[in-house]
Amino acid sequence: MDSFPVEPTALAPFLVAVLLIELTPGPNMGYLAALSASQGRAAGFKAVLGVTAGLAFYMLLAVLGVAEIIAAAPLVYGALRWAGVLYLLYLAWEAWRGASETSPGHARDVDHAPFWRGFTANVLNPKALMFYVALLPGFIAADHAPFWMQALILGSLHLAISFLVHSLIVLGASHAGSSIAQSRSAVTVRRGLAVGIALIAVWLVWETR
Repeated sequence: MDSFPVEPTALAPFLVAVLLIELTPGPNMGYLAALSASQGRAAGFKAVLGVTAGLAFYMLLAVLGVAEIIAAAPLVYGALRWAGVLYLLYLAWEAWRGASETSPGHARDVDHAPFWRGFTANVLNPKALMFYVALLPGFIAADHAPFWMQALILGSLHLAISFLVHSLIVLGASHAGSSIAQSRSAVTVRRGLAVGIALIAVWLVWETR
C-alpha cells in the first residue's frame, strides 16, 4: 500500500472535475444568487453554510456506503428527485411572492431559515447524491488508504471548492442586489430571479431523468 493516502496523480483531475461541476449552473447556484440579491450577503452566507452541510451529509453517507444503496433503489431515488424539484418550485414561489416587498431585506442574526433552506435544497438535490456515488469512487485507488479515508479527503476538498465558489456567487449577487434595490425595475428583476429558480427545477427534472 502506498504511504500517501490518495493517489497523487488523481488529485489534479479530481479538482478540475469538481471545479467544473461547481461552475455549472444548477439548483444551488440559482438559489444562492436569488437569495443574496434579494436578502443580502448575510442570508446568502447562511445558505452557503447550509448547502455545505448538505454536501457533508452526502459525503458521510458515501463513507458509510449508504449513498450507493440509496442511488440503487429506484423508488427512493425517484422520491428524492421529485422532492427536490418540488422544493425548488416552492422556493421560486416564495421568491416571487416576496419580490414586491418595498424593503426585502436582509436576514437578521437570529434568522436561521436561509441555512435550513440551503441544507434542505441540497439534501434533496439528486446531483449531490450522484456526485458521491458516480464520480468520487473513480478517484479512489485500492492500493492506497482505506476507502473511507480517501472519501473523506477528496470529499473535504470538494466541500472547500464548493464553499469558495458559492461564496463568490453570494458576494457578486448581493452587490448586484444592492444596486437593483435602488432601481425602478427591482420588482421585475426579483421576479425574474424567481422564474430562474423555477426554470432550474424544470432543468433538474430533465438532467436527472
